[in-house]
Amino acid sequence: MAIEHRRSQESDPRLESRAIAAATAIPAHVVEAKGHGHAGTAMALAPLSHVLFSRVLRHNPANPDWAVRDRFVLSAGHASLLLYVQLFLTGYGLTLDDIAASRKLGSLTPGHPERGHTPGVDMSTGPLGQGVASAVGMALAARREAALFAGDTGMLDQTIWVVAGDGCLQEGVSGEASSLAGTLGLDNLVLIWDDNSITIDSGSVEAFSEDVRARYRAYGWRVLEIDDATDTELIESVLRSARESDGRPTFVALRSVIGAPSVRFSGTSAAHSGGFGAEEVAAVKVALGFAADAPLKDLVSDEVLAYTRLALDRGVALERAWREQLARWDGADAWLAFRAGADAAAQLAAIDSVALAAPGSPVATRKTNGAVITALADLRTWWGGSADLAGSTNVAVPGSAVSADNPGGEFVRFGIREHAMAAILTGIALHGPWRPFGSTYLVFSDYMRPSIRLAALMQVPVVYVFTHDSVAVGEDGPTHQPVEQVASLRIVPGLDVVRPADAAEVLAVWRRLVSRPAGPTALILGRQDVPVLGARDNIDVGVANGGYVAWQSGAGDELAIIATGSEVSLAIEAGSQLADVAVRVISMPSVEWFVEASDEYRESVLPSSLTARVAVEAGRSDGWWRFAGTRGEVIGVEAFGESGSGPEILALRGITVDAVLAAARSTLART
Repeated sequence: MAIEHRRSQESDPRLESRAIAAATAIPAHVVEAKGHGHAGTAMALAPLSHVLFSRVLRHNPANPDWAVRDRFVLSAGHASLLLYVQLFLTGYGLTLDDIAASRKLGSLTPGHPERGHTPGVDMSTGPLGQGVASAVGMALAARREAALFAGDTGMLDQTIWVVAGDGCLQEGVSGEASSLAGTLGLDNLVLIWDDNSITIDSGSVEAFSEDVRARYRAYGWRVLEIDDATDTELIESVLRSARESDGRPTFVALRSVIGAPSVRFSGTSAAHSGGFGAEEVAAVKVALGFAADAPLKDLVSDEVLAYTRLALDRGVALERAWREQLARWDGADAWLAFRAGADAAAQLAAIDSVALAAPGSPVATRKTNGAVITALADLRTWWGGSADLAGSTNVAVPGSAVSADNPGGEFVRFGIREHAMAAILTGIALHGPWRPFGSTYLVFSDYMRPSIRLAALMQVPVVYVFTHDSVAVGEDGPTHQPVEQVASLRIVPGLDVVRPADAAEVLAVWRRLVSRPAGPTALILGRQDVPVLGARDNIDVGVANGGYVAWQSGAGDELAIIATGSEVSLAIEAGSQLADVAVRVISMPSVEWFVEASDEYRESVLPSSLTARVAVEAGRSDGWWRFAGTRGEVIGVEAFGESGSGPEILALRGITVDAVLAAARSTLART
């Protein structure tokens, strides 16, 4: 049975009141001192944050990474001072000096919470709504973990808590994810809505007038109410009720007044950001029982800090008691092995079990990728789903789908919710040690960009499977034919973009992914069949380093043709027609990996002395000039496609052998 975080027998109403007063005054003081930042929401939610961190959350400040802790996601990330103050008060290692340094370069307290930077931050947030959707992913992951390893023992029970504002709930990604959470019955998820009726420009009703509670009931959520954001007893009662499962996720509507207890700013848009003015902050301090000119250090007495730090003692005791249960639990060994992460050798064996067709055989890269995902699914660590395109993207793994009645399923039907899918994958990866994947057509990656960017910022190991990767999609026309997507994904810092040329390269890509797991990867795959290229002894090393010589004639020292994906076979065909030229065809599945390779390796593949170069890719050409150089040529797709067969559209946009030959002759003439 799970151990709960119970309220201390040493609860002291006077000290609790002073702790909440401190948590209210600190944001007002810090933002005023800096002249920038966001105090209003942190002030209004000080009672809530105190109750959560001191009475309700199952957490251990001494071990922020405790695997079965509750997760806390501040989706309204601009209210970061709310979180930082509680991390200081409850003993996560922050100091008042850290809080005073918020938003300063190099501080532990950046303007919005950043995972991996500040102890106790479970997710980087800021873009509104992302935290809500990723919290759904965390809840999905926690529930699957419990279903697979703990059954009804309660040993792995976790609650995912997320605080969101009006802005979060206006963003479409939160609605997409909340709809799915209701469908899947994620009863370990609690969303607390800060219902303050205020956004930056105006009262929220001017742009946000629907019945939000009714909307969440329609999603399949239980809806609870807290009418007074200052009533700590009511807050605790409702939050404890929210933790008790009734088979649905829980939506808590918390009515608050932004900026309270400021007289001038309470309930106004002006309370959202910026200082209140020295006179008003002094009045706030007096209203909270402090001296008007109290410095930051005087807002938290030693007595109050000792009281709030009891949460640290309780957290240590909580984890100790859980570990004592763990020692007696029959399922401990299997679970601990899972938490250690999937064995690399087992993953490589799964990849090697995929049969590779003979050279020259026509096989779409999406099909080989599907076979790899199916093989890895048996290891449990790898799981994911599709935005209603599993058959087309070839990720429909054998086994059952995740549902309200089957939380341990192998496959997630995300529905037609690409943005939510990406954010949910982030939450699954953050929960760990999962390696999630999600798939859709490449052209729809645009729906996912904010979540992909946040995953790259946090360096979470998500794999995005994007198929139907060029104008070769054909008859569906320009709305479904990606042109600019690969180039635009490549400019996201920290995102690896990989476009393999054939089935053998797909396998090599996956060998790198399991051997060196780090950060998100966009795997770009084709719909159409491409030939399996001839045997390449250097393929694993070459793909792992982002590029290699896939074919050459003679010494290959007169002309380099650089290509990715389906254009590699086209480049080889062109090279074979240049009988009087020593050509090397370089397959460059990942620009990022190639740039990361050593100078010596890059020089061995693409010598600086070899200035006659052609780069070809069925997408925007912008990024290829760095490799083609001033004497080279680049062949790409610079305009949207049209409706027609794939070969017709490729020819229409100049992705042909003849175009490569013409470019080759042009660059050779200049060098």
